[in-house]
Amino acid sequence: MGITAGPDGALWFTDLDGDAIGRITTSGSITEYALPNPDSGPTGITAGPDGALWFTEAYGSRIGRITTAGAITEYALAAGSNPWGSP
Repeated sequence: MGITAGPDGALWFTDLDGDAIGRITTSGSITEYALPNPDSGPTGITAGPDGALWFTEAYGSRIGRITTAGAITEYALAAGSNPWGSP
């Protein structure tokens, strides 16, 4: 759904149907990081000032954060808030 340049020089993207955050290098190597909760529906993603990537989970009503090393943290929002797009 969404794609952004990361602080590590790679492109980071959301995989809506796969419930994952992906990373693609300039040489074409792809890595995907599964989200902890199924049916999250990640949509928007953006690089944050903290050196991590921040993303929305439209179906899970959460905002997520992933480091360039792949560590994921999720923050719950009000049930049914369904955030969409870049946080």
